[in-house]
Amino acid sequence: MNNKVKLLLTCEHGGNHVPDKFQYLFKKAAKDLNSHKGIDFGAISTFNFLKPIADHGYAANVTRLLVELNRSVHNKNLFSDYTKILKPYEKQSIINKYFRPYRNRVEKRIVALLESDQKILHISSHSFTPKLNGETRNADIGILFDPSVKLEKIAAQILKKTLNQKSPHLKVKFNYPYKGTSDGFTTYLRQKFTENYAGIEIEVNQKYFLKDKRSFYQLNRSLKTAIANTQEELNTIDFFSK
Repeated sequence: MNNKVKLLLTCEHGGNHVPDKFQYLFKKAAKDLNSHKGIDFGAISTFNFLKPIADHGYAANVTRLLVELNRSVHNKNLFSDYTKILKPYEKQSIINKYFRPYRNRVEKRIVALLESDQKILHISSHSFTPKLNGETRNADIGILFDPSVKLEKIAAQILKKTLNQKSPHLKVKFNYPYKGTSDGFTTYLRQKFTENYAGIEIEVNQKYFLKDKRSFYQLNRSLKTAIANTQEELNTIDFFSK
């Protein structure tokens, strides 16, 4: 049975893999590779947990320290301190081999769905470090979206409402710890696909994955229920049409 709204799931920071060709750049980078700088801890686990309810799913395992898949190609932070030293043609090679193939696969799927008159709820799985620069992040789940886009606002409100009802102990915040309008894959996609596309980035506090696996499992169950409910409710709302 085809849903009116298709659930597209992605994970841009699923791993910290360094291709053999670039191992020499990361000989002294073990600490960074195995920190939040190199990987979104738990993001791929959440992705895999949610995958059964998704219509389509795409995940990347190359470290963000090689190339940042969640930034636009023009972003100054596309390359990390480890790869900024590379020559322009080497950077372009990384873009051509790792950046564009991943993002193009997702884009092509979106185009195919839109061309077949499907609507898209895109959930991008991410996580955030419990502390950054000595400051404790005061949330369990962040829902990042563009408040000026009606369909995203509705989807985010349903998602938060369901999470609050099913798991009132979880602290859920809109556009925290980052703004949903900052440069990112969902931001790029919503600017390109201005109709029938809703892109929401889910940010999960890494403390659950790192310290409390049971609570992390329960959090993922809550997310799964909330996202499935959001998709179901969106199917009853005609907010995609002009």
